Amino acid sequence: MNINELFKIAVDKEASDLHLVADMPPAIRIHGELNFIEGQKAISVAEIEKMVFSILTAEEKAVFLVHKDLDFGYEADGNRFRVNIHYEKKHIGLVARVINDHIPSIGELEMPPVVYRLLDLKQGLILVTGPTGCGKSTSLAAMVDYINENFFCHIITLEDPIEYIFKPKKAVIRQRQLGADMENFPAGLKHALRQDPNVVMVGEMRDLETIATAITLAETGHLVLATLHTYSASQTIDRIIDTFPSHQQNQIRMQLSTTLAGIVSQRLLTRVDGGRVAAREILINNSAVANLIRENKNAQIKTAMEIAGKEGMISMDRDIRGLYEKKLISKETAQSYMENPSLIK
Repeated sequence: MNINELFKIAVDKEASDLHLVADMPPAIRIHGELNFIEGQKAISVAEIEKMVFSILTAEEKAVFLVHKDLDFGYEADGNRFRVNIHYEKKHIGLVARVINDHIPSIGELEMPPVVYRLLDLKQGLILVTGPTGCGKSTSLAAMVDYINENFFCHIITLEDPIEYIFKPKKAVIRQRQLGADMENFPAGLKHALRQDPNVVMVGEMRDLETIATAITLAETGHLVLATLHTYSASQTIDRIIDTFPSHQQNQIRMQLSTTLAGIVSQRLLTRVDGGRVAAREILINNSAVANLIRENKNAQIKTAMEIAGKEGMISMDRDIRGLYEKKLISKETAQSYMENPSLIK
């Protein structure tokens, strides 16, 4: 069996990810659960090397052999994949994320109304956060496509690799891929300032320079959308500030208090009827939240969110409780994801 046939199985079974590990059968993740593909035997070291090298260009192979890790986009039979190849125990391994060619709308993703208001802004920083595999890329793509459908503007995306392919509607869209179209995220962001953007989407804010440049872009009259691997709104603010040296943190607090528009933190929970459903925490940077950020009182942000529920803010616990009350998730699932499980009796 070749690698494209394994990719097809993953697509046909509606898996989110395909895993190839030497001397083990191929595995796929469906609705968050990882299992071996039925009827498949273990893949030898030689077989997995042949599979991986068959989908690489000569340039990509050379880079991989030097750096031992590589992320790239791949297309087979009209389906797109975000692929990571790496070494483990001196053998090649592969993890491929299946990318749906349909970009869901924010309505299909059941985003709350306040998200629409955030996306109508002309400037500011909007962050989508959560653990790996929680749908951040899909949510970000839906947000970008909402802007694409509703506003005459210029959108630049910086990605590693390009996942969803946007079709221009009202907007002019440029999609730039790390390695192929830009040297790194900080360089891509700096050059974006010279490219007359209205909206900039950053696939992931990974380091101090990327975060600093994204905040500067938001300060200078642009709408910036980005992702971060954090579990909650308050943790996101802490992570951003802690990325900087201590002597810069007061300045960053001031900048963040004025540029941050909102944070959408999400997780995917198992539904009682199969599949998964998103639970979301929404933070809007109102005057109270901005003041807490400036004064380094992030621990009080959750309280501020509860008080400002009418503005569209909602805590993760409250959203999870709502999903349980709608009978979408079980009590056990709800409590396992809540900070305060006693909210559910």
